[in-house]
Amino acid sequence: MLERIPDESNLAELTLRGLILGALITVVFTASNVYLGLKVGLTFASSIPAAVISMAVLRYFPGSNILENNMVQTQASAAGTLSSIIFILPGLLMIGYWAGFPFWQTAAICAIGGILGVLYTIPLRRVMVVQSSLPYPEGVAAAEILRVGSQEEEHPTADDAGKPGLRDILAGGLVAALFSLFSSGFKLLAEGFSFWLTAGQAAFRLSTGFSLALVGAGYLMGITAGIAILIGVLISWGVAVPLLTVNATLAAGQSLPELASKLWSSQVRFLGAGTIGGAALWTLATLFKPMVQGVWASLGAVTGRAESSDLRTERDMPAGWILAIALFLLVALFVVFAYFLGQAAPDLRGAGFWGLVGVCVVFAFFFGFLIAAACGYMAGLVGSSSSPISGIGIIAVILVSLLILGAGSLDGDFLSRDGGKLAIALALFTTSVVLAIAAISNDNLQDLKAGYLVGATPWRQQVALIVGCLVGALVIPPVLELLFKAYGFTGALPREGMDPAQALAAPQATLMTAIASGIFHNALNWNMILIGVALGIALILVDVLLRRTGKASLPVLAVGLGIYLPPTIGMTLVVGAVLAWLLESALKRRAQAAGVDEEKFADVSRRRGVLLASGLIVGESLMGILLAALIGTSGKDAPLALVGGGFEETAQWLGLLVFLVICALFYRKVLGKR
Repeated sequence: MLERIPDESNLAELTLRGLILGALITVVFTASNVYLGLKVGLTFASSIPAAVISMAVLRYFPGSNILENNMVQTQASAAGTLSSIIFILPGLLMIGYWAGFPFWQTAAICAIGGILGVLYTIPLRRVMVVQSSLPYPEGVAAAEILRVGSQEEEHPTADDAGKPGLRDILAGGLVAALFSLFSSGFKLLAEGFSFWLTAGQAAFRLSTGFSLALVGAGYLMGITAGIAILIGVLISWGVAVPLLTVNATLAAGQSLPELASKLWSSQVRFLGAGTIGGAALWTLATLFKPMVQGVWASLGAVTGRAESSDLRTERDMPAGWILAIALFLLVALFVVFAYFLGQAAPDLRGAGFWGLVGVCVVFAFFFGFLIAAACGYMAGLVGSSSSPISGIGIIAVILVSLLILGAGSLDGDFLSRDGGKLAIALALFTTSVVLAIAAISNDNLQDLKAGYLVGATPWRQQVALIVGCLVGALVIPPVLELLFKAYGFTGALPREGMDPAQALAAPQATLMTAIASGIFHNALNWNMILIGVALGIALILVDVLLRRTGKASLPVLAVGLGIYLPPTIGMTLVVGAVLAWLLESALKRRAQAAGVDEEKFADVSRRRGVLLASGLIVGESLMGILLAALIGTSGKDAPLALVGGGFEETAQWLGLLVFLVICALFYRKVLGKR
């Protein structure tokens, strides 16, 4: 295994070719994460596939090394993480404030929030990365991939041709893209199936989707989260919906499945929202001490109490640069918010106008700093994937809504302008900055940990993070606009006659928009939300008891997600999680039969599984974006359809057959030959 690159080494790190390659990877992974996030409310970690692609490409250039590859994955990882902005921004379309995504406003919010997230985490690096014993699971994994890849490049063997690499990502991507083309494009394969069971007036729904991207996402989540989502689906469609349909009255001409779907949308989803909110608050409460420690450490670094060093591997971006960039971004925030508010309320001037702008900017700027420190510590403790970004968003939107409610009351008619739409929009816009800061700070310390383990130069890595944010900020707006025009979002369709079932769910944006609207209109579905909170508390107690056994756990956030998401999404994630569990079980049995160490025995297969799963996500996402472009330019919902509506039942069975075959091939490919 390669050792950490020493301080006295001066290998090329931040190169032009690396920045170009990082930008290209950034475009692909950011677009993929935007699509996946809008569809299911999840994003995937891009560090490992980005590192693999970088090593596969740069190995053909002279002088490439582990530090250059680390810079590429750092840049791509930052941009992929920035796509979490889609957890809030679509809400501006859902309330009818925006009719699309204005490029410069959207890009500015992404770039400012992302770069602030980078700057706020720089003072934390020494305390939380170098001196801390926090595990940083994703950062350690990325460093290990870089080390193994560099070792194979320097000491190639005959077996290396069969090692996981770029070909696995491309294979997964090609299969997923073709399946998506034949299902979403040609309509020869269905995208899922649903089966309804009735007992009197109680309606039960059994369904799953055939999305290979969701299979990949479920695979990366693992069986624990998969079981939790399954429990959520069963609570939603096996308990809550049947109980509600029994006590509801069918409207004239309404079928029982239609009534059940309406009740799930208007009632049960708020049950899931309450469960998600309660679980997020509990997670934050359990991490309160580490959060305080993170904020204190950051304040200590800013006030000069932290140590300094002149070693290459300890040299951060100069404090003067950090301060200058932060002040510039503060001014930029004022400009963006003034433009945002001025467009909607051109007659609002003077103290009222600048007071609202100032309140929102100061809240985003300084609350973002506290959130950055908290998220950085949480990510180091439990990992970026397990850090409750949705919970941070929920808390932020509640706080900023209450803040605007108080500040807006000073102006007689501000809160009632445009039916309250302006106040809600301002709350969502402010929350988007906080969420961008939180998402980036949640990921950046993982990248800095990977850099520390391989011997990277911190200030160069921090520059790469900023470049990644800038590239991501330029990619996100056009992708959002394209997807909205082609598919629409739940509750926001761009054209009449579009099928609401084809709309992208954008679950977090829907939830946070409902919360903000409910606060300003005093119209939240509190009964179902409070029942969801109570359910969350009960599930938290179950989780605590399971964790004490040391053998199992129940991620309550994932249960809430299972209740909240459409079953065609939730059950497909479960399929991917079960596939991962079956493979882990098979690898364990083989290792025991061979009498070898399980970790070393399964390492190659696990890496291949991660890369294939990432490929499935990227392939389907890119095909979805390509089809969105065709839909947008043609004005037709299905421009490539080869069959009519009468083919639906046949398409369901064909889709199921092909879906199962691909899952079986995935299993065989990952398991390999031993």
